[in-house]
Formats: sequence, structure tokens, C-alpha cells
Amino acid sequence: MIPRLFFVSASVAASLWAAPPLTTIQDVLYKADGTRFNGSLTISWTSFEAIDRSVIAQQTTTVNVANGSLRVQLVPTTTATPAAFYTVVYHSDGRIQFQETWAVPSSTQPLRVRDVRIATPGTAGADTAATTVQESDIAGLISDLGARPLKGPAYSAGRVAFVNPSGAMETVNGAPTDCVRVDGSSAPCGGLPPNFADNDSPAGLVDGGNTAFSLSGVPDPPTSLTVYRNGMLQKVGQDFSLSGRQITFLATPPQPGDTLLASYRLTGGNDLTPQLYPNPQVLCSGLGGGTSSSALASVGACTIPAGFLAAGDRVEIRFDLEHQGSAGGFTFEVHWGATTVLSRNALPADALATGRADLALTAQGAQLNHQSWGTTLPFAAGVGAAPDDYNAGLTIDFQAKIAEPGETIALKNFTVIRLP
Repeated sequence: MIPRLFFVSASVAASLWAAPPLTTIQDVLYKADGTRFNGSLTISWTSFEAIDRSVIAQQTTTVNVANGSLRVQLVPTTTATPAAFYTVVYHSDGRIQFQETWAVPSSTQPLRVRDVRIATPGTAGADTAATTVQESDIAGLISDLGARPLKGPAYSAGRVAFVNPSGAMETVNGAPTDCVRVDGSSAPCGGLPPNFADNDSPAGLVDGGNTAFSLSGVPDPPTSLTVYRNGMLQKVGQDFSLSGRQITFLATPPQPGDTLLASYRLTGGNDLTPQLYPNPQVLCSGLGGGTSSSALASVGACTIPAGFLAAGDRVEIRFDLEHQGSAGGFTFEVHWGATTVLSRNALPADALATGRADLALTAQGAQLNHQSWGTTLPFAAGVGAAPDDYNAGLTIDFQAKIAEPGETIALKNFTVIRLP
């Protein structure tokens, strides 16, 4: 009895300590150019139980492949619980080449790679039953689906979409060249370009007593109107008033022999032909002032009202400065709205300085160039851009400061001209 019990115990112990069954994968690997593969395979797997009830822990192993020769022994996975597979990553030339999946069956004969390669994980192993997942089984899915935009009845692919008042996506209708508004409507891009009335002669009796005259059109905007009497620019609110197309002189009525001319913009039209001013227009001209400040201070300014300038205009700025003193230098700048057009530092020997700037107005602002020099100050020039919104009106400001107390820098003359 004792020998028999010893035999049974020994058999059980042997089964507990026996290694799991292995399947040999042996093959010769080639590259697409016909040369043999050299590198390594990193084989990884998740934990599973082999057919002999052996527990295979999650792990990774690396197999070297020399001159294409591959040989590796692996525990079968097609009979594992749960169904398992191997993830195989091919390494060569110091980088990952590709990855594939193996499902290894039980076999006493060596298998080739093609015998264990599968297309996707889960295709080899025990039969699995299809399971239907309900939307409610996934936490938060129903609320997320409810928050997503839905296709509206007018939705179509390949077009710009907008969200309608009901929260659904619909397609914007219109021509391919149209612009889309924030409300989902569309229209041709851009607005109507402005039209101009230049050298309009206001209608009315010039007899020294009549003060009311009529224009050929209605200025739009009203601030675009400029009125000249014998070549002198008249100031609205001081020399005349405007109502619709009628101008009324507030001071001395036009006298016999006086010449009245007006220029203004009209409501936009479809005529894209550039409208040119027949003659240059002096917007501002003056003697300016002086300063003895050590900080930048305004010595002259030209304020251009809103709606007066338009894209396509060109503005020319000219100025002259005089320095009184010889102990220190001075600094002068020209500002177009918030943009510094030019800034120069002059020497004590610079008794005089001068400069000019040209600004070409565009739809986005202005492109500018400038030149300046002095008695000893060398000539300098430059170009730049100014994003200031001239449609809202802006101020051209001449600023200067001195370096030594008791000296003065003065703006002797400045002119701002709008050119054809």
C-alpha cells in the first residue's frame, strides 16, 4: 500500500511542476527586396490559462533573427482561457518596421509564421457570443448624443454649414463666390464702391443776398462734403450748414463774381471705375508752434473728419522745423493716428530740419513712405504700414522735444494734401 500511495503522490507533484506544452514557430524571413531579414521580434501577451491549466503571466520576450532564421517556442493560445493572442513587433535597422498578431495552436510539428498570423485580434480562439451594447450601458453617452448638433432638413454635404434657430445644421445657400454672414445668409462679397461728385457748382443766385444753394446730389456721408469759395476751403458749421442737398452760407453771402465749387461722395454704386480728383486738395496748412519741453509735445496738428478719406486716396505730408540753440539736439516725430510715421534725432548743429511722408490709402489702412534730413542730419528714408481706421477720422500730429533747457524747436510750416 505504501509504494502505491508514494507513486500517486509523485505523479501529482510531477503534473504540478511540469512545464506547459509549447508549439514551435520556425521560418525563414525575407525582406521585399529578396534579402534575408535581420533584426529582432518583440513578442508580448496578456495573462491567460493554458490548456493544461498552467497560468501564463503577462510578459514580453525578444527573439533575435539572424540571416532570416526565426525559431521560437510559445504556449498555444487558441486553446487558452480566455482566448489570447501574441502581439509581434518587428525591429530592424534601429527602428520598428511593422506589427502583426499571432494566434498559436497546439502542434507537435514546427509551424511557419503564415500558420499563426491572424488579421485582427480575437479571430482565433474559443467561440464567442455576440453581445449587444445598449446606449444606456455606456455612462454619459445619451447626454453626449443629445448635445451634438443634428442635421437639419436643408443640410447637404460639400457646402458651408450654419446652425439654425432649432440648433440643427443646415447648408448656406448662395453662389460659390458669395460671402456668408453670421446669421447664415449669404450675399456678394464687399459693399458698393463709393461714387464721387467733383467740382460740382451749387445752383443758386449769386447776388450778394442769397445764402441758399443746391447741390446736384446728396452727400453720403455728409462729412465728405468740401465747399470752396474762390478757392478757399469753407468750414462746415462756421461758414455754411448742410441739409440734404442744400447748403446755406452762415456768414457773408456769396458776392457777384464769386466762384463756388463742391466735392463730395454719393451713395455707392456698381461703377468700379476709379474716381479721381481733378486737382490736389489742401486738407490742412499752417505755421505750427514751438516747444522747449524735454518730452515730446505737439507743435502742430491736422484733424481729418470721419468719412472724408477713402481707399484709393493718397495723402502727402510736408513739414519744416527750426532749431534755436546750439547746446543740444532735438527729436521730431510725425504721427498718423496711433502710428509713428517717422522719428529722427537731430544734432545741436542742425538749425533746420525738413521731411515729407506719403500715405497710400487701402481698404486695410495705409502703406506709407517717408524722407527726412537736416542741416547736418543725414538723409533717411523708409517705408511701413499704418493700420489706423481713417474712415472714423484721425489726426496727423507733429511732435518735438529738445535735449537742453532754454532751447526751442518750432514747426515753421506744414501742409497736408490729398492728391489725385
